[in-house]
Amino acid sequence: MSRVAKLPVALPKGVECKVDADGVTIKGPKGTLKSVAFPGVTVAIEGSEIKLSAAKADDVKLAGTARALINNMVKGVSEGYQRKLELVGVGYRAAMQGKDLALTLGFSHPVTFKAPEGVTLETPTQTEILIKGADKQAVGQAAAKIRGFRPPEPYKGKGVRYSGEKITLKEAKKA
Repeated sequence: MSRVAKLPVALPKGVECKVDADGVTIKGPKGTLKSVAFPGVTVAIEGSEIKLSAAKADDVKLAGTARALINNMVKGVSEGYQRKLELVGVGYRAAMQGKDLALTLGFSHPVTFKAPEGVTLETPTQTEILIKGADKQAVGQAAAKIRGFRPPEPYKGKGVRYSGEKITLKEAKKA
């Protein structure tokens, strides 16, 4: 058994888990998340813990993956996930237009981004974007798509970057 799969997943107060043939459904204050059934992995609820075990030796790797995904779901419905993006560059701005995000990134046209289902976007300032949601994968994917519109360039560092991301700048040409 893998080290990850051996650890039980603790269910905090207010979080419910239901296991059936279709998969695992976890309901909490931030929403409901559902995962598909993991073949060869048995999921059991014992008190306020979820325990996983592999049926065969070949399924041990999948048991660790299943445990990590279920743990992310539990954390998502209880606390939620958040990603922060920063816009660096003259004239780079972000603003909300209803539920859509309008970005001015130095192109000849504004870029609009529709928030995927289960993800909320906020702009505390013109140069910051907050992406929140219960699904870790959806939050990360939305952040990556927004960053993909104008990734940081290596000479001046202008572009959309993750908060705290370190950009290694290249030296400019010497005359």
